[in-house]
Amino acid sequence: MKLLIIEDNERVARFLKKGLGEAGYTIDHADSGRDGMFLAVSESYDAIVMDRMLPGGIDGLSIIVALRKDGNKTPILILSALGDVDDRVQGLKSGGDDYLVKPFSFDELLARLDAIMRRSQDQATDNSLTIGDLHMDRLSHKVTRGDKVVNLQPREFKLLEYLMRHANQVVTRTMLLENVWDYHFDPQTNVVDVHISKLRQKIDDGGPAPLLRTIRNAGYMLSADA
Repeated sequence: MKLLIIEDNERVARFLKKGLGEAGYTIDHADSGRDGMFLAVSESYDAIVMDRMLPGGIDGLSIIVALRKDGNKTPILILSALGDVDDRVQGLKSGGDDYLVKPFSFDELLARLDAIMRRSQDQATDNSLTIGDLHMDRLSHKVTRGDKVVNLQPREFKLLEYLMRHANQVVTRTMLLENVWDYHFDPQTNVVDVHISKLRQKIDDGGPAPLLRTIRNAGYMLSADA
């Protein structure tokens, strides 16, 4: 399980990285709002632990609002010394999944992280996915674009499902190798490029607008936005 910690307090960040690492999580850390925002949109995480007050020109709540606006549904646990009811309500209304006031119990932090990730996984078991006029039924393995049935091979279906679950996010080649092919190393293969090309032909040819895009020097994105 991979977590992003966005926390500028060195002592708190060190405490979190040590404890969560010992609990079995893989950790990325950003100590500013700008760096945190960059990682949040360029990588895939199982959850984000976010401080509210951050340097770097963007605060925690602004990051959450931007992520939710872009369709990023990664579970977010807000950490903050701001503990008034109004502060907690503001954090949750901005799109945070839970709010923990500093100082906090590490056991409570683990329990809350587990809860928000479990809720997210439960929601991810939905049997249908829709992006624009592209629809996937996971039970029947049927994919349609408008009124046209799209016939996919099993690996193409898995690739499209991953892209649809991460719609409006940049998905890197490494992310696809790890999550679609289960390669946890770079096998120096063009398998991703070949499958992306075939998938693009099947879902975009004859469609009103392209959905699958190549993001130069970054990866790929599935989006219905122009």
